[in-house]
Amino acid sequence: MKLLKSIVLATATFTSAGSALAQTEVVWWDFFVGGDGQRMKALISQFNAEHPDININATTSEWGVPFYTRVRTASAVGQGPDIVTYHLSRVPLALSEGILTPISDSDLEQAGLARDDFFERSIEAASDDEGTLYAVPFDVHSIILYYNKSYLEGSDYLDEEGNLIGIESLDDLNAALALAQDNGSQIPLSYQTGGPGGIWRIFHTLLSQQGGALIEGGEVLPGDNFDKAVRAIAIMQEWGNSNYQPEHAEYEASVALFTSGRSAFFINGVWEVPTLVDMEEAGTLGFEWGAVEVPTLLEENAVWADSHAFAIPIQGSEEMTAEKREAVMTVIGWMEKHALDWATAGHIPAYLPIAESTEFKQMEPNSTYASLADVAVYDARSAIAGVASPVYDAALNVIAPAIHGFLEPEQAAEQMRQELQALLN
Repeated sequence: MKLLKSIVLATATFTSAGSALAQTEVVWWDFFVGGDGQRMKALISQFNAEHPDININATTSEWGVPFYTRVRTASAVGQGPDIVTYHLSRVPLALSEGILTPISDSDLEQAGLARDDFFERSIEAASDDEGTLYAVPFDVHSIILYYNKSYLEGSDYLDEEGNLIGIESLDDLNAALALAQDNGSQIPLSYQTGGPGGIWRIFHTLLSQQGGALIEGGEVLPGDNFDKAVRAIAIMQEWGNSNYQPEHAEYEASVALFTSGRSAFFINGVWEVPTLVDMEEAGTLGFEWGAVEVPTLLEENAVWADSHAFAIPIQGSEEMTAEKREAVMTVIGWMEKHALDWATAGHIPAYLPIAESTEFKQMEPNSTYASLADVAVYDARSAIAGVASPVYDAALNVIAPAIHGFLEPEQAAEQMRQELQALLN
């Protein structure tokens, strides 16, 4: 009898210990490198330390087409991740490929989240045309206007505290660029003029500030959208004619023009904020700087934007188990509630309880440009749009030659329309 009791007790103890040690592995794929990568690795380590029952097994791959191709091919055969980071601008293509699973309200509830917890525009970008959610937004990242205060000292463009003011139209910006040029700025406005990303984001912003759209009803630049595209390209071309912008500057060169003090203004993503903060703290920057939302230069307040988000890919022909899905949503919910750490990379948290928190409102310069989340314009909802897409190829192959004077704006707009329309037909 005593032997039987001992066996029962030992079995119970072993079972209890086994349950305590049981751990759900969540396979995670992302594309974060540099400052973003460091911050995400720290968040993953913290999550794993706080959750003995869940382990994030993370892998980072090359950003862009290689990453999304790998996700598509691996998920289709059931060899993909349980959770993947995704750009919301790529969601339309992902839906056409059928590689993402819907995220229900009950999924969100498991994560301690709800749709109303996020900026409306990011939720729209994360959903299909019927409103079904396919990704959970993590941030809103956009282009902003950086400025070197030294070129504007004593002018009407700085207030008493050194904050940028007085740029409320295209004419205002051009006047500020002319002033900076007179004050010794070699390249008054730096941005990536030799690569697709910088060109596309500014073109898209100028098009959107006219109320224009690249694609409507399956047509590329229909109606007066064509004329608005011509106007946007012409503005960028005129910056070149006035020697305001660099010639064929690749991404790193465009950053260096500003950080070296040669450019008075710099249009780039919020993700360059840490670069300037780090240089400032190290004493290697050499000037005072600031950053603001891209001003309303034309008729409407609008700016290009995208979001990093979390998505759950298909598992080949298999369904993800309820236990695994609950673990995945636990991960997503925890990340959203720790998005303040992610915001140190310059991003705006998509999760409103963090974006509206006192801590974030005290974070500079993020809080200065956080209002852009309400006027963010994502890329067209199309399989040919989004990061690393044919739209970006058109920016490099068609718009770039125009802004450098090798094509007329009308020619560039027409070529872009024909090339992109052929992909939709």
